[in-house]
Amino acid sequence: MEKFVKNLQLLVLILILISTIVAIGLEVKTMIENGSVSLADLLLMFLYLEVLAMIRVFWAEQSINITLPLFIAITALARFIILQGKEMDATQLMYEALAIVFIAVAIVILRLRHSKKLGLEKKK
Repeated sequence: MEKFVKNLQLLVLILILISTIVAIGLEVKTMIENGSVSLADLLLMFLYLEVLAMIRVFWAEQSINITLPLFIAITALARFIILQGKEMDATQLMYEALAIVFIAVAIVILRLRHSKKLGLEKKK
């Protein structure tokens, strides 16, 4: 059963990889057709890059560090704010900005939880 699940994980991972590569190609095609590159386009490309990084890490380690999905979430929220910012009222923008701040704080906490500088390193 464990071998089946591992093979299923790898199959889904390959499917995600292929889908991401296709999405990158479609985005590049759209940018070429439009003849311009916007900040939203660049952030979307960063999202794809983060997904590729997450695939690489999962392939190598068979696990995903929580910070990678958090980076993707921050980039996705920033892109959403940029795309919807003109139509959003101040309250909605504030909620989106707070979401980014909370995710950023979570990343900092996760990065520092075993920091020697804070005396939080793992005890042997």
